Formats: sequence, structure tokens, C-alpha cells
Amino acid sequence: MVLLLSLFGIKDIIDILLLAALLFGAYRAMKESGSLDIFLGVLAFIFAWVVVSMLDMKLMSTVMGTFISIVPIILVILFQDEVKRFLTELGSRRGLRMFSRIFSKRDDSKDAKRWIMPVVYACMNMAKSKTGALIVIQQSMSLTDYERTGDIINADINSRLIENIFFKNSPLHDGALIIADGKLVSAGCILPVSHDTNIPRYLGLRHRSAKGISQATDAVAIVVSEETGNISYARRGELHLNLSSTDLEHVLSEIFETT
Repeated sequence: MVLLLSLFGIKDIIDILLLAALLFGAYRAMKESGSLDIFLGVLAFIFAWVVVSMLDMKLMSTVMGTFISIVPIILVILFQDEVKRFLTELGSRRGLRMFSRIFSKRDDSKDAKRWIMPVVYACMNMAKSKTGALIVIQQSMSLTDYERTGDIINADINSRLIENIFFKNSPLHDGALIIADGKLVSAGCILPVSHDTNIPRYLGLRHRSAKGISQATDAVAIVVSEETGNISYARRGELHLNLSSTDLEHVLSEIFETT
């Protein structure tokens, strides 16, 4: 241990830990977005270039080094959505939340308790009547761009109001409802659609949109199927199907009352 510390200073250890955290964050983002194979392929190419350089293979090193010099541009083109998500998340409230809690006495868990049950009751009633619904709940990343695609409501969360929004004859029922900061912010919103081929074919556009928004942001998207009445939710690019109302309550409480 003493020898190790003599070879590496504290600054070197911090440097290694930061790089490891950055690579892990990139790995998780690629895994959630379905781009993991491309990411691993790029890493494998970089590793091969390092090995070739260490072996002093001049021709291969020159060719691969030339390609490596344009890798940043290629990565931005290939992963433009992931880069946008990373930069948005970096500048979002998540990075400042820890510091704000130090100076603020606001209890977010109490705010969550006030709106979780109305959302659960609305989903339960819509599931019984097989009323299709798509509800997106904001976390740390802003959903302003998606809110602007719908009609701004800015109303208190109420189960009857949610049900009325998704009533079959309502002009807003086909779009998504966005919840942020304990408010029904906007309805009839347009979301990005996931093109993941692993999504079961029997799932419709609402489920694909739910997965799409969970890939583009850290939001939680709840879906009530119009065909079956089943409740599902998407988070971090993954779909969780066939939940009971009790399951939904537990999931929302676990996510929003502990963050």
C-alpha cells in the first residue's frame, strides 16, 4: 500500500476515480438508450490503437491514429441524443440538488405524497374503463421543450381532472400529460418515439413514446393501455409492464419520496 501511494499521488487517484465515474456514466447512458454495442465497439477500437502504439507498429498506428483524431466528431454524430441528454442533465437541478437541500428546509417527499395517490387513483379508474393514458412525471431534467408541444394547464393535481383529460372525447386524450413540481403542467404533448426493436409488437404508440421519453430524459412515464387496461411504466429506457395500482403506488413512492 505504501509503495502504491508512492507511485500514485492523491491527485492521480482522484483523476482515475473521475475517469472511472465518467466511463461508467457513459456506459449506463449507452445501455439505457440501446447504443451499448456501438459504444463498446468504439472502446475496443481505442484499446486496439493503444496496443498497436505500444508495440510500435508505425503503419497501423498512423492509420488508426488518423481515425482516432476524428472520433470525437463521429461520436457526436452517432450519439447526438445521448450527448444532449448528458449536457442537459449536467446543467439540470440534479447537480445542484444536494447543495440546495443544505440551505433549504423544503421536504420533497411531502410534496410527492400529496400528488402520488391522485395519480394512482386516476390510473386505476382509467384501467377499469380501458381509457388510454400517457402520463410523464418530471424528475431533475427539464421537460420544457415537450411541454410546449401541448396545451399549458398549470393546474393542481386532481384525479378527476386527469381522467377528464384522457376521456375519449377530449381533444387532449391522444397526447401525453406532463407533471412537474407537483402540477399538471401541460396536456396533449408530443413525445419522442423509441425505435427499439425489442419492444413487443403488441404494444402501441403510447408505450413506445413512454420508452422514448425515458431514454431522452430521466422522467418516469406511466401508460394505461386502451386495449387491455393494463398499467405500465417506463424509466431509464426500460418498460415495466402489467402493474397493479398497488404496484404503481409503491414504484412512485420509492422513486419520488426518496429522491
